[in-house]
Amino acid sequence: MLLSHRHQFLFVHIAKTGGTSVRAALAPLLWRDPLFWLAYPCRRLSHLSGHRTVTKFPRHAKIIAAKEMLPHEVFTRLFKFAFVRNPWDLQVSSYHHLKRERPHLVAHVKDFSDFVRFKLDPERSYEYHLDTSIEMQSDYVKDLSGRIIVDFIGRYERLEEDFARVCDRLGIAQRPLPHKRQAKDRDDYRRYYDEVTADLVAKRFLPDIEAFRYSFE
Repeated sequence: MLLSHRHQFLFVHIAKTGGTSVRAALAPLLWRDPLFWLAYPCRRLSHLSGHRTVTKFPRHAKIIAAKEMLPHEVFTRLFKFAFVRNPWDLQVSSYHHLKRERPHLVAHVKDFSDFVRFKLDPERSYEYHLDTSIEMQSDYVKDLSGRIIVDFIGRYERLEEDFARVCDRLGIAQRPLPHKRQAKDRDDYRRYYDEVTADLVAKRFLPDIEAFRYSFE
């Protein structure tokens, strides 16, 4: 989550949706935020303590956290936005990300089909780096009654175009999106699936598929 009081925005960072690039593009705006240098020591303390001090919003915090913790008048005037991604594509991205950066978590996985079955197994023990990317994306942008309370939802599939719309809305110059964590080791996501694994993802992520009108094709 990225909050700017000067530019009046709140970015809800959903895992594996291009959010690292969005954060990198917008983070320099915070340096001139009137509260940045007060908040910075709190962020560092939170990081050094393993985020046990509760002095910052976690990177992948849901919108409801900000709604509950910020003063109502502050939350209301913020431009709140997030980016979402096709659930089938997101799981392929997660697979390659884990193989590259946390291979010990998937060392026992033979291939992508095995990965999907393992990751979506309800009996599997919780693991943050696995489970962050199987939470409902729609849960990140809803209040406790299930109502979407962000002002804009962009799509990973048109990331640059939708980020340009965000810049326009914020009244800032168009900012280039750095290609953070850009995958160069993957094929079209549809090639990874068979009928069974495609159906597993469809059933698991039905709320997102319906909310954001995604399809396998």
